[in-house]
Amino acid sequence: MCLFFILLFAGPRVAILFWWLIDPGRWDNAFDGFIWPALGFLFLPWTTLMFVSVAPFGNLAGWDWFWLGLGVLADFSSYASGGYNNRNRISASY
Repeated sequence: MCLFFILLFAGPRVAILFWWLIDPGRWDNAFDGFIWPALGFLFLPWTTLMFVSVAPFGNLAGWDWFWLGLGVLADFSSYASGGYNNRNRISASY
């Protein structure tokens, strides 16, 4: 469990790869095919990790939606902060 949290801080994509290698059955139960986890790996890694952790059989109920919403918020905030932090890299010479 401690290694899982270390991998989360290393990056969500590293954690996805490691968790998929360690427990591929959970990923098979959470997703029907390969396309959704692949798209989640590329575009929404925090949401994908959260979905696999709260919905091992594809059923979401109660607090699962809250945790999934936190994953979406983490993904969007990481994209927004990247754009905000890089705003000064483009010179405004006209």
